[in-house]
Amino acid sequence: MNALQDKVELFETMPVPKAVLKLAIPTILSSLVMVIYNMADTYFVGMLNNSVQNAAVTLSAPVLLAFNAVNNLFGVGSSSMMSRALGRKDYDTVKRSSAFGFYCALFFALFFSFMCLVFNDGLLMMLGCDVSTTEATRGYLRWTVIFGAPPAILNVVMAYLVRSEGSAMHASIGTMSGCLLNIVLDPIFILPWGFGMGAEGAGLATFISNVFACLYFFTLLFVRRGNTFVSVNPAYFTLRRFIVFGVCAVGIPASIQNLLNVTGMTILNNFTSSYGADCVAAMGIAQRLNQVVTQVAMGSGQGIMPLISYNYASGNSRRMKDALFFTAKCELALVAVMVTIYYPWAEVLVGVFMKNSIIIDYGAAFLRGFCIAIPFLCTDFLAVGVFQAIGMGKYSLIFAVTRKILLEIPALFILNRLFPLYGLAYAQLCAEVVLAAAAVFELRRIFRRIDRKRTAAEKT
Repeated sequence: MNALQDKVELFETMPVPKAVLKLAIPTILSSLVMVIYNMADTYFVGMLNNSVQNAAVTLSAPVLLAFNAVNNLFGVGSSSMMSRALGRKDYDTVKRSSAFGFYCALFFALFFSFMCLVFNDGLLMMLGCDVSTTEATRGYLRWTVIFGAPPAILNVVMAYLVRSEGSAMHASIGTMSGCLLNIVLDPIFILPWGFGMGAEGAGLATFISNVFACLYFFTLLFVRRGNTFVSVNPAYFTLRRFIVFGVCAVGIPASIQNLLNVTGMTILNNFTSSYGADCVAAMGIAQRLNQVVTQVAMGSGQGIMPLISYNYASGNSRRMKDALFFTAKCELALVAVMVTIYYPWAEVLVGVFMKNSIIIDYGAAFLRGFCIAIPFLCTDFLAVGVFQAIGMGKYSLIFAVTRKILLEIPALFILNRLFPLYGLAYAQLCAEVVLAAAAVFELRRIFRRIDRKRTAAEKT
């Protein structure tokens, strides 16, 4: 059976639970490994018992999160376009969409590095750095952004491109290989028995691991060049209107969604930094732990996107719905189990990263606030994944604007005034309860419309 037949079987005939698990499990695992490697920075920097070094990693987080604006624009946008083209059997568009996404991501990654270099001082001020945290944060950003933006962005975008045609395992291996290398390198560069570079060493380890992940994907595409529709050949790069618009229709809303997430995190960190470095370090640890659960939700949604896109484009709405409902049941059950572990054991989990009783108390309080929002957030993320998969980017944009501009950011100001510091952890809950209800409502409307179209087509 050749590569094309394998893809057709996965998307069209394989039992839905098996197809979902084949796509989602590798994506979830790679997402979790990415969280673990992010937590590794926090863990090994935390072993220094220096809140300034730990705060540097936390304060830099919005900039690294901003990478996802490019990742989402050209990764999510191109992969959605590619999977829908596969469903239509339009293989030339698949290749041209992948080349477009790759080279645009490379350009913007280089631009990102240049802007961070030129406006470094202003960026540090905007992130909430003070006299004590500026130099440590500058060192971390040097390797993760100024030198590190291109490999960090390209390895994620290439994972999206590879996953779009059903090769979830290879996409995950590439991502995880870099993450695992980072975990190995972190203590060597961070701790006194190694190079003793502190937060800057964490950044250097991240840079090296992302370069390694990129090399994996380039090697994979070279080896499989006759059996894949993913192409980074510049000859396939095009600015044809339907490709640019098709990618951007999904990618731009996904990118704006991420930029709003960065804005929200920056505001949260600025509020937290006004209470001191211990609070910033505690908030960073709580966010890292919270990401384990959120990445399960995001990983499952991203994993099934190719299956949703393909069957939507090919007209098999029943298979598309079955895949979504099966994923929702599995995801919510898994998340519920994880939350029941997190809430009562919050102090123990935070204490793994810092042996400081003040930071442990702060971090546990923050983590419990984040935990309550997780089931609602999962529902929201899954709906947004469907919107992106079927090319309805405007829906995901509406949800993103509602989440941050109308709900979460105002909640940060209000809750911080009503419940200083501790109220910050509950702003996400206020937003996600509303959005989860809206997600269920919109998905029902979309599926009813798809069913009406299918019924009309069957009658004719």
